[in-house]
Amino acid sequence: MKKKIFFILLIIGSLTACLTQPVFAGTKEQLIQLQTTVQLLQDNMARMQQSFDERMGVMKDLVTQQTDSVNKMGSTIENLHKVLQQQNTDSAGKVDQLSGQVQSLHDAVDELKARLAKVSKQLDDVQGTIQNIQNPPAGQPAGGTPGAQPPQNQAPPADVLYNDALRDFNAGKNDLASQEFNQYLQVYGNTDLAGNAQFYVGEIDYRAGNFQAAIKDYNRVLDQYPGGNKNAAAQLKKGFAFLELGQRDAGVQELKSLINRYPKSPEAMQARDRLNRLGAAGAASGGRIPRPSPRHP
Repeated sequence: MKKKIFFILLIIGSLTACLTQPVFAGTKEQLIQLQTTVQLLQDNMARMQQSFDERMGVMKDLVTQQTDSVNKMGSTIENLHKVLQQQNTDSAGKVDQLSGQVQSLHDAVDELKARLAKVSKQLDDVQGTIQNIQNPPAGQPAGGTPGAQPPQNQAPPADVLYNDALRDFNAGKNDLASQEFNQYLQVYGNTDLAGNAQFYVGEIDYRAGNFQAAIKDYNRVLDQYPGGNKNAAAQLKKGFAFLELGQRDAGVQELKSLINRYPKSPEAMQARDRLNRLGAAGAASGGRIPRPSPRHP
């Protein structure tokens, strides 16, 4: 659509330039024909703009509806959290399975929100581009800045890069997923999903048995993205990593801190189950928040 409009504008500009030059040859009929052609092009341009505006409005309405649906889905997940919290189960396998399913739903909602935000931004960008083509800034011809060069070595769009990394992570392609998540953090480190990307970097190190590196990765989630939805999961896995390293006291302290900070989360259920198996659940239900364990052992 943008290319068509730009092409029509170029034709109009060329014809207008021709009409403003002195007429040394040709007839009155040819001049009238050129003027008629310009008018037809302008009329077509107006109709295309009207059609574009109507479609843009429909697309924005659809994005708004989808956003509402995603928000309702988020509320449903929160209700599911409460149900899981109220259920009384002693099966470690069942707790882990339910918590994993809820976490997957969280991830799906985050990804949907990111995609909808990107679509909304793209619609605004397209509309802004059309307006710039029709009314270019003073001193700048229609179609953009002369001589502008496209960016080189540009990273994939944020949602594409993140989804590719998550797909490769779920497929067990840890090396590739690690590269993609780290690239995401370098280029899109301030987006809503940056904390998730950092968490999955930790998960990849945890899978590989690099528990010290995983602890550092989880610390970055907790320190750099305190408002992210992966904080509880990062603290849970940090506690597990301490336990894997044989640092029982640090692991127990981290799990108890998690329970006090996020008492109604699925991760708290997993932490309680692990503390029960360790025989260290006595202080887990108290209200006092223990001192945080060292961040960089």
